[in-house]
Amino acid sequence: MTASPKPSLPRRLILGAALALPALRTARAQAPLRFALDWALQGNHAMFSLAEDRGLFRREGLAVRMDRGFGSGDTLVKVGSGAYDIGFADFSGAVKFNAEYPQNRLVMIYPVFDRTAAAIVTLRGRGIEKPQDVAGRHLGAPEGEGSRLLFPAFARAAGIDTARIRWTSMAANLRDTMLRTNQVDAVSGFLFTVHFNLVGLGIPEEQILGWPYAEHGLDLPGSGLFARAEWLERNGESATRFVKASMEGLKLLLNDVPAGMASLKKREPLFDEALETRRFAMTRDRSIITPNSRAQGLGSLEMARAEALVRVNAEAYGIGTPPEAASMFTDRYLPPRSERML
Repeated sequence: MTASPKPSLPRRLILGAALALPALRTARAQAPLRFALDWALQGNHAMFSLAEDRGLFRREGLAVRMDRGFGSGDTLVKVGSGAYDIGFADFSGAVKFNAEYPQNRLVMIYPVFDRTAAAIVTLRGRGIEKPQDVAGRHLGAPEGEGSRLLFPAFARAAGIDTARIRWTSMAANLRDTMLRTNQVDAVSGFLFTVHFNLVGLGIPEEQILGWPYAEHGLDLPGSGLFARAEWLERNGESATRFVKASMEGLKLLLNDVPAGMASLKKREPLFDEALETRRFAMTRDRSIITPNSRAQGLGSLEMARAEALVRVNAEAYGIGTPPEAASMFTDRYLPPRSERML
């Protein structure tokens, strides 16, 4: 007796399985990437959360784990040590790190803030109506904080007499309170951080005065994406894909700020969407969208500005032989210029 032929699989199941194979391969090909922010969630971080929520990282074959930060200096150390692959951090501190640990050299692969957010901030009624008025006054900031270390360079650029300035050091979480309670006349810090922290303390916005360094003679880039040079040699494609997705996330955020704030709210229930919307607006208008980024595209950095940034930070940290700027900045991982235009 001849055995009956086995029934064949329905054609639709075969086709379905064939179509599913690329998706399975993609899912298996997701490369893990550890990413550290510079601080607790703030409005500008939505460029990364939107890239995650809208599947941009996944589309680029990346499984990104994003963790909050505890200050740019801490993030730079974590990336340099290999605890994280990429970090978002302010440039201050990177020159010192590279000078001390050249074997763990950090490279900025995407300067997100075309202008540094470092600033002097005070309140009306303190007798300070312009940057030069801080001469002879009592200033405050955490010791070793980037904006404080850059202040001498800012003072030279802005024509501020530093001879009689007195500094008080405090923990970062006490800076705004000490300004509000008149324990110091002014503080240095990131403009959008100090400004909206003061708003959160109940200070009317019209009472807050701030002068960003970049708008008063010290036109330097600010925060961006850093990776370790050794990691980049082995993971250049992942770096390129991460930068591409992050930049697309920024464009999504610029086009739909409420969606970005909602994206962060999902991750932190105490996230203040209204306040962070205003914080991001200041960050966008003072640090991200600038004449340079409009003309040259997001992430554009001329080497002359990079060299100035290295030189100023080397002076701030007392580094006699700083690393070459070309060893700390690269545009190799940026998308084509046509994709970076606003």
